[in-house]
Amino acid sequence: MIAFVLRRLAQATLVLLIVGFVSFSMFRFIGDPINNMMGQEATLEQRAELARQLGLDQPFPVQFARFIARAATGDFGVSYRLGRPVMDLILERLPATLELALVSALLAFFVGVSLGVYTAIRPRGLASRFVMTASLVGVSLPTFLIGIGLIYVFAVELGWLPSFGRGQTVQIGGWSTGFLTQSGLASLVLPAITLALYQMTLIMRLVRAEMMEVLRSDYIKFARARGLPERRVNFRHALKNTMVPVITITGLQLGSIIAFAIVTETVFQWPGVGLLFITSVQFVDVPVMAAYLMLIGLVFVVINLVVDLLYYAVDPRLRVEGARGH
Repeated sequence: MIAFVLRRLAQATLVLLIVGFVSFSMFRFIGDPINNMMGQEATLEQRAELARQLGLDQPFPVQFARFIARAATGDFGVSYRLGRPVMDLILERLPATLELALVSALLAFFVGVSLGVYTAIRPRGLASRFVMTASLVGVSLPTFLIGIGLIYVFAVELGWLPSFGRGQTVQIGGWSTGFLTQSGLASLVLPAITLALYQMTLIMRLVRAEMMEVLRSDYIKFARARGLPERRVNFRHALKNTMVPVITITGLQLGSIIAFAIVTETVFQWPGVGLLFITSVQFVDVPVMAAYLMLIGLVFVVINLVVDLLYYAVDPRLRVEGARGH
């Protein structure tokens, strides 16, 4: 187990270095930060002085090495647009993104698994057919269009829920949360549904396909032949074996929820890290953009490691093979 974790950590370090290199080099060609910060009226001397202060007069290898060395200590430099440490900006916005991602992931997982199990147990039922037909909406429509549709129905026409913003928040230590206020919870509903719908559909269809395959297996037929209750066969035997591939997909989708929260945060003007990234792209704020991509890369790496460990814990065959290899 220790060797497995060490190998994964080494791979994670390599992945983060590659992500940092790609992001840092790519963003050098999307605009001139000096021009955006000082405007066209600045003199050549002023532009050269600002470039020297930001380290932009150095060769690219020197800039990248300095960026990686600082990033290893949690220092991603100073925002070109706001003149503040990038890590401070991310930490201010991170609670909003994490809360949105957490609620969306829980909603997608529990509703997706429940609907997947139901449609697998009763595949010919009217409700199951309706659910499968409605799930095509979550797969076919883009996220921004779903968000706009929900805003039009529930915010504009019905007036039940707010259409933008995070609502009132409460500061608990260094964490700002909207879970403890009515407006914060109300503001969370539409973005969470928008972000969760696509992932929910994928999980539901995966659970349905896997469970229907498991229900046709020989050991399930043998369990029914022994006279075991149908509920025990479905939920203790079939569902347990169904969850092995679901864990992998769900873990990867959690990373996707955080990564693709950019679209949802933009539609609902949710003050998270994704909206900060979009604003930074407009102003060519390279330190913020590079830090965001490295953060997303770190999230995927950590989730992959956790998924591998859960896979090892859930599937007894892997433990047996590991013991034999040892």
